[in-house]
Amino acid sequence: MKYTVLSLFPEIINAFFANSIIAKAMDRGIIEYNPVNIRDFALDKHKTCDDAPYGGGPGMLMLAEPLARALEFAGANAYSENFMQRRIEPLVFGSEKKENIRVIYLSPSGQPFTQEMAKELACEKELILVCGRYEGIDQRIIDRYIDDEISIGDYILSSGEAAALAVIDATYRLVDGVICPESVIEESFSDGLLEYPQFTRPEVFDTIKVPEVLLSGHHEKIRLWRLEKKVEKTLLQRPDLIKQGRELGIFNKEINNLIDRLTNS
Repeated sequence: MKYTVLSLFPEIINAFFANSIIAKAMDRGIIEYNPVNIRDFALDKHKTCDDAPYGGGPGMLMLAEPLARALEFAGANAYSENFMQRRIEPLVFGSEKKENIRVIYLSPSGQPFTQEMAKELACEKELILVCGRYEGIDQRIIDRYIDDEISIGDYILSSGEAAALAVIDATYRLVDGVICPESVIEESFSDGLLEYPQFTRPEVFDTIKVPEVLLSGHHEKIRLWRLEKKVEKTLLQRPDLIKQGRELGIFNKEINNLIDRLTNS
């Protein structure tokens, strides 16, 4: 997997790729990173990349020309001029994309980022991520180059770099060979439930003891305890996931029975 990140402040992204698991994955050749500084494609000696929006309003908007040149340099291809006509009907994530590198713009106006999206993006050979600043980017760039607009939550950030890092972190770890497959299977959202509570040494911390079942060595009892705790935690923290899972029919009989028992107890 290759990540090409377009940013006005690539040093923010560079620090992430220089540390921890992703740095090791790069050393092993599993992950590749290409930083692109949008300022390098500005048209004037001052490296200007923003201007006031037409129609007035607060803030500044990223200029179309430097960003377009940076995208072309990164390998992105523009949609044809009739792309806006094809956007009359809302796009489903991943349903319509160009036969080239997938281009993502991090935006609060985008589709909410989910684990399912992360799984889909992790299957791509390369992603180009566009980090906005100020009030965003010129709409013509979105119309001509962007495949997917993604939001990491219903809140506003000062820049797209933090959002891009969230997408990168959620996807690179799903790429084959980066981390142990078993770790991914057991995680929250992998089966529609949150992850069960976990404990490590010491056995007693501040008078609180590790649950006896985890010390028993009885694999089936441990499995049942963990499953019950997953359902219990999801009911408490994210009842919306329980409702969604039942509506979609993703829970097996064992989980549904646990939900009924815990709900009615």
